[in-house]
Amino acid sequence: MGIIAWIVLGLIAGVIAKALMPGKDPGGCIITVLLGIAGAFVGGWVGKTLFHTELGTFFDLRTWGLAILGALIILAGYRLIFSRRD
Repeated sequence: MGIIAWIVLGLIAGVIAKALMPGKDPGGCIITVLLGIAGAFVGGWVGKTLFHTELGTFFDLRTWGLAILGALIILAGYRLIFSRRD
């Protein structure tokens, strides 16, 4: 996938992750894109490690599912780390 595809995937995966896990979260559009892109990397690692599958093409459902799963993992980790400080 090209860089534009990663940014679009990151934006949409980050928005979906924030919608599935509502609450007080950091940032706006840029943070959401970064959350989704990092989620795609984490999701790809989880998919490869646990499910022995890899990210497919941009329009592959497996790619989107793993990216959203990874973004949810990162969002949950963020909340665990920063909720204890408050």
